[in-house]
Amino acid sequence: MTRAVFLDRDGVINRAIVREGRPFPPASVEELEFLPRVGEAIERLKRAGFRLIVVTNQPDVAKGLQRREVVEAMHERIRRETLIDDIKVCYHSERDECACRKPKPGMLLEAAREESLDLSQSFMVGDRWRDVEAGRAAGCKTILISYEYDERQAERPDAIVNSLFEASELILSGKI
Repeated sequence: MTRAVFLDRDGVINRAIVREGRPFPPASVEELEFLPRVGEAIERLKRAGFRLIVVTNQPDVAKGLQRREVVEAMHERIRRETLIDDIKVCYHSERDECACRKPKPGMLLEAAREESLDLSQSFMVGDRWRDVEAGRAAGCKTILISYEYDERQAERPDAIVNSLFEASELILSGKI
């Protein structure tokens, strides 16, 4: 079975827009700014044989604050400029109570079914408590990129780092 690294999008691959201590997604393709060394981290993980899958909540579409076409254009840019294998998106709001919105593990479980992934040998890298809980619920090891947002903090990630590059180093070292 194949191993994967699941990646949240905003705050992991691209810079989140922080307002009043809380992270928000970029509003346009032009605002989508890749974080330092993201391409290098993704390339190293890919070379090591991991499938790289973005799992992202984008509730602003359901709330009418963002257009789905804009989100899809951002994802097309990510696909074009990185070695990401797949992008799973939950467009629902919290009120929808769907199975795919993190902290539920639906997107990770769907990818595992589609690609025969070994979740026990896979990782979830994110910057929020929802990412850590989704990864844990799916049976993955969890890595938090800590920005100390002014919101509920992640409980008991397997590791805490400062960037996706640091997460890639930790994963490739086998120390997690």
